[in-house]
Formats: sequence, C-alpha cells, structure tokens
Amino acid sequence: MKIKSILLLILFSTLISCNNHEEITIPDGWDKLDGILAKIVPPTFPDKNYNVLDFGANPNDKSDDRKAINDAITECSKNGGGIVNIPPGEFHSNGPIVLLSNVNLTTAEGTIVFFSTEPNDYLPVVKTRWEGMDLYNYSPLIYAYRQENIAVTGKGIFHGQGAESNWWSWKGRKETGWTAGMPSQSDANSRPLLMEMNNKNVPVEERVFGDGTYLRPNFIQPYECKKILIEDVTFIDSPMWFIHPVLCENITIKGVTTEGQGPNNDGCDPESCNYVLIKDCYFNTGDDCIAIKSGRNSDGRRVAVASENIVIQDCVMKDGHGGVVIGSEISGDCRNVYAENCEMDSPNLDRAIRLKSNSVRGGIIENIFVRNIKIGEVREAVLKINTDYDPKEIGPRDFPPTMRNVHLENIESSKSKYGLLLIGLENSQIENIFVSNSKFDGVEKGNSITNVKNLILEDLYINGELQN
Repeated sequence: MKIKSILLLILFSTLISCNNHEEITIPDGWDKLDGILAKIVPPTFPDKNYNVLDFGANPNDKSDDRKAINDAITECSKNGGGIVNIPPGEFHSNGPIVLLSNVNLTTAEGTIVFFSTEPNDYLPVVKTRWEGMDLYNYSPLIYAYRQENIAVTGKGIFHGQGAESNWWSWKGRKETGWTAGMPSQSDANSRPLLMEMNNKNVPVEERVFGDGTYLRPNFIQPYECKKILIEDVTFIDSPMWFIHPVLCENITIKGVTTEGQGPNNDGCDPESCNYVLIKDCYFNTGDDCIAIKSGRNSDGRRVAVASENIVIQDCVMKDGHGGVVIGSEISGDCRNVYAENCEMDSPNLDRAIRLKSNSVRGGIIENIFVRNIKIGEVREAVLKINTDYDPKEIGPRDFPPTMRNVHLENIESSKSKYGLLLIGLENSQIENIFVSNSKFDGVEKGNSITNVKNLILEDLYINGELQN
C-alpha cells in the first residue's frame, strides 16, 4: 500500500521508514479537523446599536475620538451587549480602544481610525506579553483583558501609523529609522532587562515597563479572553505584531487584511491559545504572516499553556519571513495545527512553512498537517525546520526542542533555494516528516537534511525528479 493512501485513509497505521527501516506510527490527522472546527463558534450579539457619534465622536476634524468610542463600548456592555458602530469617516484615537464583554465594535466601508504614535497615550501600563514574555507595558492599540464574547468587524480600516519616525525606530536598526544615540529596545532597561527577569523568574507584577522603556505595543491583543471574532477589517502599519491573542480560547479571524512592512510586523500570532480559525485572510507583512507561539523560555514553561487545535484555511501570504510559522517563542508547546488551501507567492517571502526553536526555548511541536498549498516563489525553502534558531541567545541550553509528526501533502512550488531545509540537533533529532504527492520546481539546491529521523517521501518530485 502506498504511503499516500495510508496518510489519507488510515491515520494511526504502522509504517516502515524507507530511510532506516524503523517502525513508526502516524498520529491522528485530518480526520480530527471537523471536530475541531465544530468547537470554534463565533460570538453573537443582541440587536442593540450604539453609534459613537452619539457619544461625542467627531469625524474628519482630527479631534481625539478615543473617549467617545470607549464610552460607547462601556455603555453597550453595561446594558447587556450589542453593536457599537463607527460610521464612515476619519476618526482618531489618542490611546487604546478597550473592548468589553458582549460588544461587537463594527466599522463601515469608508471608516478609518488612526491611532496616536505618542507612547504616553498608551499608559497606564497593562498586563501583556511581549515576544513571549509576561510584563506590564504600554497598552496594545486595541486591548481586552479577561472579557468574553467580543468582536471587531466590518469593512473599515484601523491604521497604526507605525513608521521609521516613531515606533519602528525602537527596533534599533538603521534600516528602521534608528541612528546612534536614539533609544531602542536594546537599551539596558528594555529588552535585555525583560529577558533577564524572565530567566530569573522575577514575579510578573515586578516587571513594570512602559514610560522610559522601548518595547513596542502590538496592534490588537485579547488577553485571557473567550469567544472572539475579528472579521473583514483591515489593519495597517502596526507598531509591532498585528493580531496577538494571548491565553485565549475559541477565536475566529476571518477575512482580515494586514498590511505593514515594519520590523516585527507579524500578521497573526495566536499565543497559548486553543481552538483558533484563521480563514480567508490576506497577509503582506514585514515579518511572519502567521506565527503560532506559546511563551518564551521560563515564562512559557511556567505558564505551560500550549497553542493547539489551530486551523488555517484559504489565506493568501505575500511578503514576510514565513507563511505559516510555528515558533520561535514556543516553550509552552504546540500541537494539532492544520493548514490547507492557501496561496503563497513573493520574492520577499522567505519560507512557506517553518518550525523554529532552540535549546534555550525548547518546546514540543507535533502533529502539523499541511495540504493543498500553491506556492509561486519563496526565497529560501518550501519547508524549513530548524532547532538552532538564534544560536547566540543567552540562557541555559538545557531544553532541546522536540519537533515531530509533520505532514505535507499536495504542495506545489515554482521557485525556491531549497525544497526541504531540515536542521535537527544531534541530541534531539527532528522526527517523522512525511511529504507526499508534491512538486517543487525551480529548486536551486535540492534538499538539505541534518539530524532527521524517519523522513518519508512519497511521490515528491523536485525539478521533475522523483525523490526517495
């Protein structure tokens, strides 16, 4: 029986590896997808409408509309929930919009909300997560904490106004607007201090950053929330990551566009989240299009909440470091990820599928299923798995990552440097990689495989040649 038939019909079958003749077991796969989707249910809202104009918002005059928008959200939530409408026009928010339970913040076509680039507008600090590390920092531009049944919907635009003249320079690189003498996240009181606090397990309540530090906020972050919908809206030029739910459950992200070429402008980063659907979205970003995460180093292991049961369907990826990525902040583990029917194509897209970690971050990544992906051009590899990411990271190297059970099926690619670029550690090999019914054309250097156990190829053609 062909391996492809087994992958499709009898998951949990025992196979003989064509590489080293060891018996392996294929874990449950696509037959679990419908059950996962059935548990992802978007919120619904009472048919009660609140117009931000009635709370003092004034379009097109560049006055601060933040209070009016938040007052409408507060009134709506207090009265049992409903829909807060931002009508067509130009609005300005000099600080965060704060979502509350049972509220759908909806925008119309022709609505655009600009956010301030003044850091102190995002004070007081809130509990958040930055690069997988917990702290109190500037509020995300749109924020929710421990709320339920929340949504941001409609055909409008939320514009973060991130640029080299403001947030992006904090990255600390000349290509992002930084010059010598300017502050950056590399300053001793910013990223290095947070990493030290993480490694030393300093209580989160003592990790107070914000004013005088230089850790950029994300665009929209529900934190410890349930039943979330983000649909149809466009996000432009975030200070850092765009959509970043943390420790959330039951999330639908549908029809969303993210446009931003700034540093770390990841499109969608569910972190330590369960039951997530990302569907019909468009990503054109300065970093990973989708990057699934679960905390970094000590924080990820302390909180110990995995990202799991995540479904990605019918998305388009243009520029970015990776299309569908897992890691690198993955210390809390990740499992059961399904990606299908997506298109990826750009000379500025580095990889299609990527898993990344190192022996400081560790983590288990397992049961990753990818099928029906059309790839025009990627700069480096169709599939890259590397367990040596960021080799200069400071910290104890006592946590070799585990990466296993990755399935690619019906993948077509037109141009890349590598087909498969798999880099395992000697003491923690990558295990059980299955690629079937796929064609990688225009591959410059073929495959590069290091420390991989049980690589099974069935009907994989690279530049027209069958691989085995």
